[in-house]
Amino acid sequence: MDLGLEGTTALVTAGSSGLGLAAAESLATAGANVAVCGQTNAHLSEAERTLRETGEGGVIALEADITDRGAIEEFVDATVERFGGLDHVVTSAGGPPSGPFLEMSDRDFYDAYDLLVMSVVWTTRAAHPHLAAGSGGSIVNITSRSVKEVIDGLVLSNAVRRAVIGLMKTQADEFAPEIRVNAVLPGAHATSRITDLVDQGVERGDHPDRETGLATWAEGVPTGRVGEPEELGDAVAWLCSEAASYLTGVALPVDGGASRSV
Repeated sequence: MDLGLEGTTALVTAGSSGLGLAAAESLATAGANVAVCGQTNAHLSEAERTLRETGEGGVIALEADITDRGAIEEFVDATVERFGGLDHVVTSAGGPPSGPFLEMSDRDFYDAYDLLVMSVVWTTRAAHPHLAAGSGGSIVNITSRSVKEVIDGLVLSNAVRRAVIGLMKTQADEFAPEIRVNAVLPGAHATSRITDLVDQGVERGDHPDRETGLATWAEGVPTGRVGEPEELGDAVAWLCSEAASYLTGVALPVDGGASRSV
């Protein structure tokens, strides 16, 4: 399916690994120029190589801390300078630490808010004039199914990510009709984030070993498995495309049917 993204420019925060990289790969496959940021040089170099091999568009991979407003603004400016404009923004972020409520400090909550919410505020604020200057733009926020149903042991994600959905719904109204704003709510996908959460659970004694911990993530999923990162990436690319031109303000679960909320 031709998504009509060839020659457009997409910016993906925290796009050097995980689901952010998966989204960037799907956008590159569709022919978009892609800019990603991250904080690990090895991840950035590997992501740039992968994206150049994936698509025909241009690629830049820059170091930027998404909890630093100035760094995000510089990333947006560099993308616009390199490609002459900006059409699509995908916000992604690594997950906050896992654990129960009583083990979390005030600083843990503040840090999670900067990581998950303020990074979206800063990115979309900086990107807005560039998105509005074109013939139409899109924003897609990668959040989590925890905005619909709480997940055991992820109090920071459960409590904080919901703010992104409120922001998304507000922007969908305020930025219309020039800019569409949506979100995807991924369930468990086969990324290093899942491995990290399982390892943290093993350390706390929640699981006897990694293999057992990994198996728990597929329990209760109607499809019988965790998702592949490219499945989430393809959903993001579709939401950016003209094929989804009548969708804005949508929070789309991509979780194999794991969510039970209606």
